[in-house]
Amino acid sequence: MGPPVPGAAAVPAGKRVQPGQLCASFGTQFCCGFFVILILGNFWFLAVLYLLWLYLDWETPCAGGRRSQWVRSWTVWKYFREYFPIHLIKTSDLNPNHNYLLGFHPHGVLVAGAFGNFCTGPSFKNLFPGLTPYLHIMPIWFGCPFFREYVMSAGMVSASKESVSYVLNKEGGGHASVIVIGGAEESLNAHPGSLTLNILKRKGFIKMALKHGAHLVPVFSFGENELFKQVANPKGSWLRNVQEKLQKIMGFALPLFHARGVFQYSFGLIPYRQPIHTVVGSPIPVKKNLNPTTEEIDDLHALYLQKLRQLFEEHKKNYGIPEHKSLIFE
Repeated sequence: MGPPVPGAAAVPAGKRVQPGQLCASFGTQFCCGFFVILILGNFWFLAVLYLLWLYLDWETPCAGGRRSQWVRSWTVWKYFREYFPIHLIKTSDLNPNHNYLLGFHPHGVLVAGAFGNFCTGPSFKNLFPGLTPYLHIMPIWFGCPFFREYVMSAGMVSASKESVSYVLNKEGGGHASVIVIGGAEESLNAHPGSLTLNILKRKGFIKMALKHGAHLVPVFSFGENELFKQVANPKGSWLRNVQEKLQKIMGFALPLFHARGVFQYSFGLIPYRQPIHTVVGSPIPVKKNLNPTTEEIDDLHALYLQKLRQLFEEHKKNYGIPEHKSLIFE
């Protein structure tokens, strides 16, 4: 089962959008190792040619990427989606004459729902005809030789402000930026049963929606936090402090997680087989405002939180969430 790449998080305006981490490391290690072999072996000239290509193609991840329907339709992704399984649930039509910014929650450890629904398979296209999704991920992944080609072919693009603007600025509508709002910090809360979202201080995505007139759509992925168990790291503990310091230095977090093995269920790094239901909410209309005030950003942010909570409350009973449990915004 091929490892997906985690999504991205919108951060306060003026900073770069920074995402999660994790399973991408397996792919990057393989690709970087292969690149080193080329350099040290008899095919060093291929590595030089690729570096030249990398230089010439450096802006592509910020300019809509280079998706491949062939890669997005690989049979392995079908097995990946069926393993959990992963489902996409539509609650409202999305008019393809508009552009959209989809806020994905929660980050979890794997971000399987975002990858499985927006980068592979026909579900999104069938449910929302005329819309093209772009999953924004950490810019650092596009600096990895060969791996960058894989993630772009799957429909992923950079999570930089320039990249989000490129998608939302496309004329004629029909384009959707998918941003994992909680990002790296939220992955440290990805314990089974956790409903804590890092969102109160994350308003950069709201400003982007206003500046481009992109309609906001809350998305909640039920089951995302149930795929792994994580070593206890409550806030204030020495482990959490170390993780948060490393996250600030590297830009991505290092959750200490475990799940099941290949032939046993007691320990391993393979995610548990837990159903994932990614529910796409109704759009929040947004009028274009090139210079939104702080008050306008705060008001739209508050409305987004209200709609996100409403989406969760309306669907939680369908996916095993007890009635007394609600989202916690931090």
